[in-house]
Amino acid sequence: MSALKSPMPTPSVTLPRPAPGLTRLQSILMMAGLVLVGLNLRPALSGVAPLLREIRGQLDLSTAAGGLLTTAPVLCLGLFGPAAPRLARRFGIERTVFAVMILLAFGTALRSLGGAPLLFLGAIVCGASIGIIGVLLPGLVKRDFPTRMGMATGAYTMALCFGAAAAAGLTAPAEHWLAGLGIPGDWRPALAIWAVPALIATMVWAPQLARARRTPAAQARPPVRGLWRQPLAWQVTLFMGLQSSLSYCVFGWLAPILQDRGLTVVQSGFVVSVSALLQVASAMVAPMLTNKGPDQRWLVVLTLGLVITGLMGAVAAPLSTLWFWAAILGLGQGSTFAVALMLIVLRSPTPESAAALSGMAQSVGYTLAAMGPLAVGVIKDQTGSWDAVQLLFVGLAAACVLAGLGAGRNRMVTTR
Repeated sequence: MSALKSPMPTPSVTLPRPAPGLTRLQSILMMAGLVLVGLNLRPALSGVAPLLREIRGQLDLSTAAGGLLTTAPVLCLGLFGPAAPRLARRFGIERTVFAVMILLAFGTALRSLGGAPLLFLGAIVCGASIGIIGVLLPGLVKRDFPTRMGMATGAYTMALCFGAAAAAGLTAPAEHWLAGLGIPGDWRPALAIWAVPALIATMVWAPQLARARRTPAAQARPPVRGLWRQPLAWQVTLFMGLQSSLSYCVFGWLAPILQDRGLTVVQSGFVVSVSALLQVASAMVAPMLTNKGPDQRWLVVLTLGLVITGLMGAVAAPLSTLWFWAAILGLGQGSTFAVALMLIVLRSPTPESAAALSGMAQSVGYTLAAMGPLAVGVIKDQTGSWDAVQLLFVGLAAACVLAGLGAGRNRMVTTR
């Protein structure tokens, strides 16, 4: 199928209103629910890494098994995300989010109730829950905030980034705080504590169940034919997947790498946390830059250049310069993720094709992304050093640039 040239996006200049029938109180409750749910969609992914060395030592896990622990939940994002539309059609979006948030809290606590089997099972439950909710929330934003999608998406994205940063920076200190309260001082209570904000978010979301009875069930996804046969669709998907793979390599392995370089568990988690916090700022700026022209290839090269420069600096440069490289890395990762999301919209001529392309990019992209953290663990296990892992990082970034150069062109997917 041939690709169509896309018009240059035109930014909105009017102040929008919520969807008809949504009262001010309902709007506030929905926004609060979106933010708190978004806050809980990353701690299960980023909170393990600072304690990974301790977990491996206590459970006698190999480096490859540690890589699998960080890979399993990411893989579930892609495997379980496609089930979200069917669940929403049967039970309604609000009820599905409520039930899956309870499941997320259960999976978070389950990781800490025993040895390796429950740890891995809990990680899978968490990943499946996050994958389902992550697919549903953008639809809620479009439905309830049709003319405030930028504001609502920005708030949701900021909460997501903040949740990732909080878990990366606070999980290790939480182990010591809990020990001071008389709770056994190992990694289990420190991981289990993240079930608390998940339950709080579930309670804040509960008022949406009353609205669910008055809200039509999720509509079936309109057919978009031939999408999986279009090179442009695959370029967008690969860009999403490869940049996510680099991101999850950072969340899963940067802290252990820094610990091997001499940082303590708390210090390494704090570095990753601050880097993640900086993603919030760049994730807000990057979408505005995509509107500077119809072609985004320059932005792809710029943002990925920041990512690989910051990552290689954090891994190999003198520790005295670590904070500089961590800042570059965070700014690059936040902007690259935002560009990946924007490319899905910019390369789609209709809302239906955007939904279909988003589903393809998430299911295939996150499945691909899961291979990165696993490969890091296998390579470190086989070579005994981080040198070959650096080559993997460069290779992933190079492949992502190639995919992004295709996805960033002024083209659109076709819908037939």
